[in-house]
Amino acid sequence: MSYLLRLVVPDRPGTLGAVATALGQAGIDIVSVDVLERGNGVAVDDIVVELPADRVADSLITAATAVPGVQVESLRPFAGPMDTHRELELLEALAPAGAGTAKVLAAELPRVFRSGWAVVLAGSADQLTVLAASDAAPSLEDIRTPWLPLTTPLLLPSDGDWVPLRWQEMAVEMMAAPLGPEGTAVLLGRSGGPAFRRSELLRLAHLTGLAATVTRLPPA
Repeated sequence: MSYLLRLVVPDRPGTLGAVATALGQAGIDIVSVDVLERGNGVAVDDIVVELPADRVADSLITAATAVPGVQVESLRPFAGPMDTHRELELLEALAPAGAGTAKVLAAELPRVFRSGWAVVLAGSADQLTVLAASDAAPSLEDIRTPWLPLTTPLLLPSDGDWVPLRWQEMAVEMMAAPLGPEGTAVLLGRSGGPAFRRSELLRLAHLTGLAATVTRLPPA
C-alpha cells in the first residue's frame, strides 16, 4: 500500500535524512520526496512511501514523529505514478496537443500535483462552461463560482462561502489559476486535503502560463 505523507520538518541539515532513517528502521520504503516549501526555519515535504502489508498506517506517523521537531500535516493513500519527472512530461505532452490542450491539462495536472481531480473551465460566476475534466472530477452543474473570471491564481479552501456543503463535509481543498487571456482557468481539488500550499499555487500558475504560450485553447 502506498501513502502520501506530508511533513513539516525543521529546516536544518540532517533532518530529512533522520526521517528517512526512522522510516527505514520501521520497514517503510521511501519512493519519492518533493520539497514543497522552505522558510521561517521549517520545510514542507511530500513523501510517497510504500507500507508493508503487515503494518498499519499509524506506524508512518509514529516513525516520522520520532524525529524531534517533525510534524505530520496529512497522511492519505496514494495511487499515482511513482515518477519524478511529472512536470517535464506534461510540458512535452502540451507541445503537440493543439486544440487538445484542455484535455491534456485536465488529465495530467492531478498527477503533477498529486491531487484528486482537475477541471479546465471558462465563464463567470453564473455562466460556467467546462472545457475538460479529469475522470474523478465532480460535476460543477448548479455550482456558483464567484471567483470567475480569474485574473490571478487563487487558493480556494474548503470552508469558502461558495463551496457546496457536501464539498465542505468532504474537506475538498482547491486551487485555481488563469489559463491564457480568453478567460479560461484550471481548477484542481483534493478531497480530505491536505490544503494546497502557496508554493503549489505558484507552480500551477507557472505551468498554466507555459501552456498558454505553447498552445491556444479553443473559444468557450
